[in-house]
Amino acid sequence: MAASTRLQVISLYRMMMRESQKFPSYNYRTYALRRVRDAFRANRKVDDPKAVQRLMMEGQQTLALIQRQASIGKMYQAQKIVVE
Repeated sequence: MAASTRLQVISLYRMMMRESQKFPSYNYRTYALRRVRDAFRANRKVDDPKAVQRLMMEGQQTLALIQRQASIGKMYQAQKIVVE
C-alpha cells in the first residue's frame, strides 16, 4: 500500500470513529464504533490496490451513512439510559 493511500485509509478511519461518537444513543454509538473497528481490522492485510480502492469507496459511503444517521438521531433523541 502506498504511503498516500495509507494516509487516506487512516484519515477515513479517524473520520468514521469521530462521526460514530456523535450518536446520541449509547447503543447505536457503541455498535457503530465496534463495527468500524472490526471492519478495519478485518481488512488490515489487504494489499491489492483495486481492492483497497473498492474498500475506500465503501468506507466513504458508510461514513456518509453514519453522518446521516447521527443527525437523524439528534433530531429524535430518546431518554438517556442508566449507562450514559
